[in-house]
Amino acid sequence: MSLAWFGLKTIIFKQKKPILGTIILTDYCNLSCKHCAVNNIKRKMQSYEKVLEEMHNFYRDGIRILFFCGGETLLWEDQGRTIKDLIREGRKIGFYLINVVTNGTIDLNLPEADLVFLSLDGMRETHNLIRGDTFDTIMKNLELAKDTNICIYMAVNKLNYKEIEKVGRLAKEHPRVNSISFNLHTPYQGTEALSLSREEKIETIERIKSMVKQGIPVFNLPGALKIYLKNNWPRPCYQCLVWEDGKRYICGRCVEIEGLCEECGYLFAVEFSLLFRGNLWIILEMFKTYLKYV
Repeated sequence: MSLAWFGLKTIIFKQKKPILGTIILTDYCNLSCKHCAVNNIKRKMQSYEKVLEEMHNFYRDGIRILFFCGGETLLWEDQGRTIKDLIREGRKIGFYLINVVTNGTIDLNLPEADLVFLSLDGMRETHNLIRGDTFDTIMKNLELAKDTNICIYMAVNKLNYKEIEKVGRLAKEHPRVNSISFNLHTPYQGTEALSLSREEKIETIERIKSMVKQGIPVFNLPGALKIYLKNNWPRPCYQCLVWEDGKRYICGRCVEIEGLCEECGYLFAVEFSLLFRGNLWIILEMFKTYLKYV
């Protein structure tokens, strides 16, 4: 009810207040994925005190949905504290939802989180081509994560877009996975060659929509997929904030890179942008989808 009231006020009064906040705990990562341009730049672990301070700042500013990201999020530690300690503190502060994004190479048993977004970018051969020899490790960790709410998080690019149905079926059939979420590749500097062509984007979106009809547990909102292709949704999304190393970004870190907003492949950004501008169809799909998987 509180989130619905926030949405109603945002739509009626055209507010630009945030509701979703992401904290980048570290840019350190144990992988070097072909599509990633933001890992291992400073190799810095944010201190527990700084992270906790920003969590309190987020909450005071109205943020109620919290994401922890990296680098590799689960590598974060400070003074003997781990991600589990941060989630516990987030509960005390009062966040409604606390989610974690991970590459899955570290212990996935994280029942403290509401949702764990697990990066999987294809079946074994393709995934390993993109992320290194990690597929079998992820599958092993997945089997051990008995009480964790897991959504596969697939970044679709020129190397793996032909395998989205296979990964979707894995998500449907695996007892430890409840859904799958897709993003399309955003071409950060040095990764432009992985971008899908216009024709490949159209094909990919149509296939994702078909997967929804087939009963694959797709976390994306179908109504936003068509609008994504038109590439005319309002940007940036003021309801989302990202914090990294003392600096805040509206919508995402890419917002400051000239021309990159127009190439955005983050489908959740499309959804939130439409949601908080009162798109009735997206609002209905959001309730139907989010209540099913979160």
